[in-house]
Amino acid sequence: MASLPPQPILPRAEAEPADAPALSVLVGQWDALHGQVARLGAMARIAPETDPPAFGTLVEIAHPWQRSLAAQGLDDIAAMLASGLVALATLTARGQDTSAPALALWREFHAARASILAALEVPAQA
Repeated sequence: MASLPPQPILPRAEAEPADAPALSVLVGQWDALHGQVARLGAMARIAPETDPPAFGTLVEIAHPWQRSLAAQGLDDIAAMLASGLVALATLTARGQDTSAPALALWREFHAARASILAALEVPAQA
């Protein structure tokens, strides 16, 4: 395991990689995920979030490697939510209660979201 933060290990060039997602795309994915999570919260019978974290500000000031990690995390969360919502739709179609599995998926989303936000935080200078 590396004992240094990622900045010294990665190349010094701060230019955006050619395959880096646009900031507007990342923010759009973030907003879309929160739309799905609002549906999930209703299935879990919990109150909707009133103020999700300010992702746009964090992603604007993030380093390119942080934005790449955020993009990977958003893709992973989207896949997790998609499969979970399909399973919950199946339970709903069968007339079964979805509150417990929806709450478990909601918690998984929040843990994954916290990881993305932690990856975007600006590290303190040593």
